[in-house]
Amino acid sequence: MPQRDALTPVKSSITQEALTPLPLGFYNRDTLEVARDLLGCWLVRQLDGELMAARIVETEAYRGSEDSACHAHRRRTPRTEAMFGPPGHAYVYLVYGMHWLLNVVTQPEGNPCAVLIRAVEPVIGEPAMRAWRSVAGRNLCNGPGKLTRALRIDNALYGHDMTQNSDQANGLWITSGDPPSAIASGPRVGIDYAQPADRDAPWRLWSEGNPWVSKAR
Repeated sequence: MPQRDALTPVKSSITQEALTPLPLGFYNRDTLEVARDLLGCWLVRQLDGELMAARIVETEAYRGSEDSACHAHRRRTPRTEAMFGPPGHAYVYLVYGMHWLLNVVTQPEGNPCAVLIRAVEPVIGEPAMRAWRSVAGRNLCNGPGKLTRALRIDNALYGHDMTQNSDQANGLWITSGDPPSAIASGPRVGIDYAQPADRDAPWRLWSEGNPWVSKAR
């Protein structure tokens, strides 16, 4: 897939009406499969009637009680409650007291698994994203905390149903897109607390060669 310069707009014939949310069944599957299949999909944000969309280029899978890197590995808490709920809902949390991170819940209800959205490539509404996050080039959204700021995602969207788009003025959902021509994988980022096998698991996935992937390697 050819790559573009960071500031060159993506041309697309897809209309707002065609941006249909992925159904619950898409998320009600093995977390690694969902993490892989999300690459190339569009993360869509509707805010005060303005549409922004970005192609997902990097994800991380977190596999519930069997994964020591997962927040819900040991127990159910108020913070992780959304992870135990229906698939396709947003799990949003704060890191370092300053960055909101967006995850989407996967697998059947009661099994606390989720996929972290780590990096996106702007497709629609890039000027609006930059108006909120005034930075140059790919620093706009080539990291999990950067993309949430650019798309104005915070704890107000905790538990949000991303399989629906009933609000015509505000919303957050994911729609289908074009899968990348090649997918790379490697260890997840920032999980030094996890057990060695989980630290080394290649559960971070990215669109190989895409310049909007985070700098973590």
